[in-house]
Amino acid sequence: MTGTPRTLAEELRTRTDSGLVGLLRARPDLLNPVPGDVTQLATRAGTRASVVRAVERLDRFVLQTAEALAVAPDPCPYDTLGALMAGDAGDPAVAAELPRAVAELRAQALVWGPDDRLRLVRTARELLSPSATHPSPTGLGPTVAEAMAGMSPGRLQEIIAAAGLPTTHDPVTAVAALSGLFSDRSRMAALLDTAPAESVAVLDKLLWGPPYGGVTDRPAPHLQWLLDRGLLIAAGARNVVLPREAALHLRGGRAHHTPEPVPPALAPATERDPQLVDNAAASQAFTALATVEELLKEWDLGGPAVLRAGGMSVRDLKRTAAALDTTEQLAAFWLELAYGAGLIASDGEADERFGATPAAEEWLQLPDHERWAALAAGWLAATRTPGVVGTADAKGRALAALGPHLDRSPAPEVRRRALSLLATLPPGTSVPAAAVRSRLRWERPLRSGAAAGQAPAPAVGRTASAVDGGRSPAASAGSAPDPVDDLRSRLAQWTLTEAELLGVTGRGALATHGRALIDATSHTTADPTPADTGAAAARAAAVLSPLLPEPVDHVLLQADLTAVAPGPLHRPLADALGVLADIESKGGATVYRFTPASVRRALDAGRSASELQEFLSTHSRTPVPQPLAYLIDDVARKHGRLRVGAATAYVRCDDDALLSEILADRRAATLRLRRIAPTVLAAQTAPDQLLDGLRAMGYAPAAESAAGDVLIARADTHRTPPRTAPVPVPDGPPSPDPTLLTAAVRAIRAGDLAATAERKPVHAPAPAPGALPRTTSAETLATMQAAVLTHSALWIGYVNADGAASQRVIAPVRVEGGFVTAYDHTSDEVRTYPLHRITGVAELADDSV
Repeated sequence: MTGTPRTLAEELRTRTDSGLVGLLRARPDLLNPVPGDVTQLATRAGTRASVVRAVERLDRFVLQTAEALAVAPDPCPYDTLGALMAGDAGDPAVAAELPRAVAELRAQALVWGPDDRLRLVRTARELLSPSATHPSPTGLGPTVAEAMAGMSPGRLQEIIAAAGLPTTHDPVTAVAALSGLFSDRSRMAALLDTAPAESVAVLDKLLWGPPYGGVTDRPAPHLQWLLDRGLLIAAGARNVVLPREAALHLRGGRAHHTPEPVPPALAPATERDPQLVDNAAASQAFTALATVEELLKEWDLGGPAVLRAGGMSVRDLKRTAAALDTTEQLAAFWLELAYGAGLIASDGEADERFGATPAAEEWLQLPDHERWAALAAGWLAATRTPGVVGTADAKGRALAALGPHLDRSPAPEVRRRALSLLATLPPGTSVPAAAVRSRLRWERPLRSGAAAGQAPAPAVGRTASAVDGGRSPAASAGSAPDPVDDLRSRLAQWTLTEAELLGVTGRGALATHGRALIDATSHTTADPTPADTGAAAARAAAVLSPLLPEPVDHVLLQADLTAVAPGPLHRPLADALGVLADIESKGGATVYRFTPASVRRALDAGRSASELQEFLSTHSRTPVPQPLAYLIDDVARKHGRLRVGAATAYVRCDDDALLSEILADRRAATLRLRRIAPTVLAAQTAPDQLLDGLRAMGYAPAAESAAGDVLIARADTHRTPPRTAPVPVPDGPPSPDPTLLTAAVRAIRAGDLAATAERKPVHAPAPAPGALPRTTSAETLATMQAAVLTHSALWIGYVNADGAASQRVIAPVRVEGGFVTAYDHTSDEVRTYPLHRITGVAELADDSV
């Protein structure tokens, strides 16, 4: 096609296949379903929902360029656009970046036409153009022609006469003359030189927007001077507006107060030794593993109940935070981290509770670096956002940890982008979180604010006081959103905090294994797949592995009934020691304390005193202290002297004096004991309650079976049924893969060929563009048979079994049995069509295929 394109479809038709691939990759919503031809593609690209989604993904300068086009003449020459962006004085940075911005808008089909006739697509212009109810981010108001629409001809003539212009014979030329005056720099400057100082002050207040103000029924003389010359135009009973042409003159031709062609710098930077950063991150990664492991152990016998609305209660969150020795907000992060990795879930029972999943058992058996990789991969791709826990939803209800409504679909993209920004810095270099947030706001200024076209309208009454000499407007319509209320800023802040907790960063800088985690996905335009994220996490784990401390197989026993683990213990040793002793403090060295209760716990688990002594001697680098040996022997000597069974329950003991002592103890009254034999007491309580009651009195009873054997009190772990990790909520359509893009472009080209190919009429005039051809059955059969002999292509109308009609270009190969076998240019394959479903056929012009 030659000449200037008249529509977006015509321009898209001239694009190369790579150009269409770029458009579909940037705007994947256009692919669902695949457009039938270029016309359908252009129509879909101009729909409001698709344009809003595309505009939301523009960076600040490209968005400013689109906003300038929305207030520029349509079509707009490139030089005019450059003047709007750089102003009369010019700006080298704007001039250097403007070609990139226009190319980006053109690539996304938001702008079309040659450089001398740039056109913003109609929907985007409607979204970004100013109106009385929808302020432009530029702060500009309507043009003179728009503001004066409906004004009486007499009033128009009065205004142009007061402005020093000759009167005209019609309103159109009057408006044009006034617009020309305001656009002429020298004549406009001469007019303003005659303005009272108070009038110029009013214009200064409305200069950068909002451009609307209020006036009284009897405006002050300096306001009346502006109204008489059209520098303020009535916009209602008591409202006025500063016309666009006048504002642009006062601004020096600039559409924006501060064009931002260059993204904010990541500064100030703090440089550290990369090895120190890696060590700090590895230490925190190990702490993260220990915290999640402690959480699983805390829920080993079953976690808290699930609320009716989902999630866990505030009280249970506080208990979990206390158990993990952290804050409630951090506890929510560790809970969501484990949940995102599929390690905890609800059991789905009638009395629904949270618990560890079977996958948690497998996770606990993995090496430390592989366990970290599983957590990192789940965190990077998760849309669940623990940072919103405790805040209120749209209905004012508090959002609960592990509950619904925690998904924030932009979270994965923000995490990857925030870490990618840190990856651009030299190793060991960190920047303040505010610098990262500022860069992200520049890259996606609309993603967390109001959608394009949905910005809140200015309150005209608020600006009325500014026109009448009161205070100035609070802010420009195009001001940046408050960082506190910016979702992407908050997601970025949470990302940096969570990355530090997880050990992806250390001291604010991206660690070496953090770079391996993000580098695989930061240089691609497509969203990484779960396989990509998992592979990147595995590579990061391999880098992290030598940085993690090696597990040790010994402890140091001390005379104060404590044991010090000088490093992370091998899992079997840690599990066994966790039964025999209580953890007193954690850190680089874990301190365990031995107590009568902890020793009795080990005896209840089936270990004998000699076995415990041998266990400690084997795994201690120091001799077993005498106080600890005495403690074990003393508890073992008392353990099991009393036997509790089911009678409802009974207590038996070879020492009848001990039973008499229990009966005489007032604390045993609630147990309702009575002697039924010299060595046997019967109770009216259940065996487990009887065991607890006697232990509370200071005794060490043991439970026995019906055969009289001592029962080993090993608690059964609680595990949920198999559960999968939560599926992230997508942020719009997924990025298409290259195979889909190639097939989609081929299908669009083929469909366009069928819709636009030149046809030869067959015994009838050619059908209207887009309509199916109509021929009789005999004509259809004859044309098909002739095409087989001449090897020519045909244009057919076809209705499938579902009644869907389509146009196709085919090359018939064989016609027999009521079917035609042909190569279908539309689908790029050989297909067979029933002749009775072909509505008609037409020959193509000789140069159409």
